[in-house]
Amino acid sequence: MLARKLDEELDEWLRATGLVKSALVRGVIAPHAGYSYSGRCAAFAFANIDPEHVSRVFLLGPSHHYYTPKCALSRATVYKTPLGELPIDLEVNEELKATGKFELMDLHVDEAEHSMEMHLPYLAKVFHGRPVKIVPILVGALSTENEAIYGYMLAKYVDDPKNFFSVSSDFCHWGSRFNYCYYDKKYGAIYKSIEALDRMGMDIIETGDADAFKQYLLEYDNTICGRHPISVFLHMLRNCSTKVKISFIRYEQSSQCKSMRDSSVSYASATGKVDESIQS
Repeated sequence: MLARKLDEELDEWLRATGLVKSALVRGVIAPHAGYSYSGRCAAFAFANIDPEHVSRVFLLGPSHHYYTPKCALSRATVYKTPLGELPIDLEVNEELKATGKFELMDLHVDEAEHSMEMHLPYLAKVFHGRPVKIVPILVGALSTENEAIYGYMLAKYVDDPKNFFSVSSDFCHWGSRFNYCYYDKKYGAIYKSIEALDRMGMDIIETGDADAFKQYLLEYDNTICGRHPISVFLHMLRNCSTKVKISFIRYEQSSQCKSMRDSSVSYASATGKVDESIQS
């Protein structure tokens, strides 16, 4: 019953976007809050996926509860969702493990982390009936240097058109409960200041400049929880041969903050699309 309700809900949200699937879309950035908060926004990312030629999805999500200065791989062999099972690509897992740069998540860490979990039903829905495998990568609290290293290591996978990338991130977590109350009064209401701050970051992400994104984070300390997965993705795109352009297509907030007592979380969805105009 619950599975059917979820299936219908995702179906409705995907259709409501009015977007057309494109084989040129090779990756997405999408939120990971509960579906009642960010499900509609996430649909604007997942609706673009053309599953026909994709056989592997790399899933990059931030670590909320477990501290590691590295990236971690799953010990599981399959992720089960209400909409079907998604087998882990054990071959690629072993390939990455052999580099010595990845650690392995304990099962309780894997099960407790929602950043990747919230992408899974959408992926199961989009790839329903197709033999797709996933490579979940928990992205820890990486140094700038390590973001570049992991991006360089993973870049080669972007050049295989059978691979797809699902990057998990919410945007600004605003309010005293998040210890973040940045407010630029020139924008008027607090929620407008939050949107301006988020859009500044989104514009920088769209340029593909990982260094500029890092500078933005240092300057404003915007509480983008997927800052490390996004940075790794930017370094991947910088180091691969395929020219992929990130474009944000949807932005929402959980509520509109109007006083310092309020709080909200921002959600944004983007595509990473092959730029045919600059292919060599």
